[in-house]
Amino acid sequence: MSGTQSQEVTFMSQLVLGGSLKEFFRMLVSEVVRRQRVSIEEVTEFYVVNLLSDYAQAEKLFTQEVDGRREAEPLAMLYHRALQQERDEKIRTLRRLGDVSLYTAGFFNGSLQDRAVGADYYVQMGRNAYSALADLASGSSFAGVYDELCLKFSSLVEVLEEISARGLAATGPQGQLKVFESWSRTGNSRLERVLIESGMLPQKKLLAS
Repeated sequence: MSGTQSQEVTFMSQLVLGGSLKEFFRMLVSEVVRRQRVSIEEVTEFYVVNLLSDYAQAEKLFTQEVDGRREAEPLAMLYHRALQQERDEKIRTLRRLGDVSLYTAGFFNGSLQDRAVGADYYVQMGRNAYSALADLASGSSFAGVYDELCLKFSSLVEVLEEISARGLAATGPQGQLKVFESWSRTGNSRLERVLIESGMLPQKKLLAS
């Protein structure tokens, strides 16, 4: 992970400083899920809210230091470790793998476009992790959540991508510029809508979309 990505996590944390992280993300997730017409169970939506609340603090996502920079542990290392663990530890590691994959693919989608390891890699790793979790949790109340996270991973990535953009845009000009740069590279319609709503693009673009 780059220093820029760490800064973006910090932006989101600052935005809700002094308030309730879970309430902030609950409202955002609920609104964006409805806007994008993503159908998920309430318990799965609550899982996503908790995930966002946990990773709003950079130290929860960037757990290791490399050359003076804090970075997230590589997905391949998490996967390799999970293969060697007993059931309970395997569940924790696979959940970490799935959560980091989902968060990264959603919140840093734009910055992954020009990387050797792109968003598709995170999507595949995340799906596989949640699928394995669903199997391990078979018969428990968590199995359905993990299964839905696996099946609707791509849709949830798009939900998180919009949430990230809206959070950055709300922090002011610097955050809005980051969203604009991502939109310029990708032409993403969800980012365009965020920019229109924040006043960075003219309203007429919305009518043409």
